[in-house]
Amino acid sequence: MTRQYFGTDGIRGRANRLPMTAEVAMRVGMAVGMSFQRGSHRHRVVLGKDTRLSGYMIENAMVAGFCAAGMDVFLLGPIPTPGVAMLVRSLRADIGVMISASHNPYYDNGIKLFGPDGYKLSDEIEARIEQLLDRDVDIALADADALGRAKRVDGVHDRYIEFAKRTLPRSMSLSGLRIVVDCANGAGYKVAPAALWELGAEVIAINCEPNGLNINEDCGSTHPLGLSKKVHEVRADIGIALDGDADRVVIVDETGAIVDGDQLMAMIAESWHRNGRLAGGGLVTTVMSNLGLERYMDDLGLSLHRTKVGDRYVVEHMRAHGFNVGGEQSGHVVLSDFSTTGDGLVSALQVLACIKRADKPVSEVCRKFEPVPQVLKNVRFSGGSAPLEDKSVKAAIDDARARLGEKGRLVIRPSGTEPLIRVMAEADDKVLVEQVVDDIIGVIADVKSAA
Repeated sequence: MTRQYFGTDGIRGRANRLPMTAEVAMRVGMAVGMSFQRGSHRHRVVLGKDTRLSGYMIENAMVAGFCAAGMDVFLLGPIPTPGVAMLVRSLRADIGVMISASHNPYYDNGIKLFGPDGYKLSDEIEARIEQLLDRDVDIALADADALGRAKRVDGVHDRYIEFAKRTLPRSMSLSGLRIVVDCANGAGYKVAPAALWELGAEVIAINCEPNGLNINEDCGSTHPLGLSKKVHEVRADIGIALDGDADRVVIVDETGAIVDGDQLMAMIAESWHRNGRLAGGGLVTTVMSNLGLERYMDDLGLSLHRTKVGDRYVVEHMRAHGFNVGGEQSGHVVLSDFSTTGDGLVSALQVLACIKRADKPVSEVCRKFEPVPQVLKNVRFSGGSAPLEDKSVKAAIDDARARLGEKGRLVIRPSGTEPLIRVMAEADDKVLVEQVVDDIIGVIADVKSAA
């Protein structure tokens, strides 16, 4: 079935335009409320958001929908996505909602849904919700005496901070570390600096003044250059960059160099393997992770399993096959001993624990392998995967695969969160990789122009 609303990470789009309108958000609340009625108890939903201006609109619309469906709404305010996943279980809620477009600009927004177990919903459940959205949802309306109530929940930041701190050994202290944390003017702007400080670190927090319009604006995990400069300026030991909803993290070492999610997963997996803690005999990542990571894991005698793009697909594979480390190159790192989804702060704390134990500079501890030359470029195309069906594009792709051979990789896919087609290639020959990507981009661009 064609998915009209849901993409790789919930529903996402430009705020106040379909599908991210107040009307659709209210209908999502009704449809989800109807789908998660589980008995005669008072049903409840926990509802968090990041710092986008449009969050107010979407939040109130969803509250109306959930209350109309007879569900009580616990309003969390700005909080990281993993905080919502944690509080679904902690508060015994029937559903969790995070209003966020993650790393996207302020003018986008999205709706992420979590089941009562704290995990993102499966494709099958999302498909059932989609079917309800286009029907007359009046059947979901509760009787007048059974309408839901909404209330703000106090202390949610403290709960999440304590949860994050407990992922480290009780004796672990971050004293002696000077840390710059870039909160992307997003959902982690209060909890991340506080947790690091309470653990003993000297903390320099930047991009912690959200105004509704500056989330992810030239900052955070997708724009770490400012963090690199700040680490140099204050002579910090490490820089930590979160994204808008704080479910991903990128590290900057003491030299200002960027360390991506592939390197972080390699470091954590190796550390846990040596401590007898790694489950599944390896890690789970997506088709976008660097070939160098795969080779490094093989050198350690560990396996690497790839899924399609989207951290929930990584999590599904981890759950099905018994892994406890997985994630994405972008910085979504999933540590299932602690969390049911990517958690930027918790992942950063595990990195800091490795650094403290090694008592070496971040540049030595966090760089585990030499990445294979990899080039990723995007073509803006609102027609989804349509150009990939064109004969000339297919011919260019077949030619590229032949040129790369068995020692290279080619991944081409429409984005699930933006109107883009992503073209990624990697091989030991950097010049060849760049030529292959440019050739495919050129053919897609020609198809786009003709359309």
